[in-house]
Amino acid sequence: MAWHCDGTTNQEMVAKLKDAGILTTDKAESAMLAVDRARYCHEPNPYLDRPRTIGYNVTISAPHMHAYALSILSDQLFDGARALDVGSGSGYLSACMGVMVGPRGRVVGIDHIPELIEMSTKNINEDCTDFVKEGRVKFVVGDGRLGYPAGGPYNAIHVGAAAETLPQQLIDQLAPGGRLICPVVAMEEYKGLQELLQVDKNSDGTVVKKKLMHVSYVPLTDPASQLRLIAIKS
Repeated sequence: MAWHCDGTTNQEMVAKLKDAGILTTDKAESAMLAVDRARYCHEPNPYLDRPRTIGYNVTISAPHMHAYALSILSDQLFDGARALDVGSGSGYLSACMGVMVGPRGRVVGIDHIPELIEMSTKNINEDCTDFVKEGRVKFVVGDGRLGYPAGGPYNAIHVGAAAETLPQQLIDQLAPGGRLICPVVAMEEYKGLQELLQVDKNSDGTVVKKKLMHVSYVPLTDPASQLRLIAIKS
């Protein structure tokens, strides 16, 4: 994995992701230009191409992973589409999805830490001021492994944390023609080895799975386990 897309501005970061062949669609590029990462990453030098802490033992993913995700899901993030962002964190990817689905689209960001939902709502209200008000993007507290059936079925689902196994509930909430991407632990005894899986649901409801790349994400878990991890590290 190349980690060479650092920028001093949002525009420079996006340009480097495009030059590296990671950001591969015009729609994804436009979304990342429209959503300033600094509004969602409050650490110094927010345009560095690396994960950054946002609290609660959670990170905002490196820009190259967001670029991969938006590029892979570009066809499913069409005007008027429905999308689900599991482990929405500080709200960055949900905002990018909101740009891509347009005013008629609907994006749900779900996280099990209420403080992160408050943070993401504040961030997006300051950056994309009309998205929440017009219902284009909303954030909910919940167990992302179970999805959010009330907002589905979804054309695109992104999972921003590594699952022990691919959650069937998320596959069930995919619309025909929909696509899900999710990091999944590849080996039980070595949880640091994860694979990013792409799951496509055909028009007849059949499902096709494809391994995309090796990745490293924080675990997709329940709130109690998340808070225990925080306590252990503090």
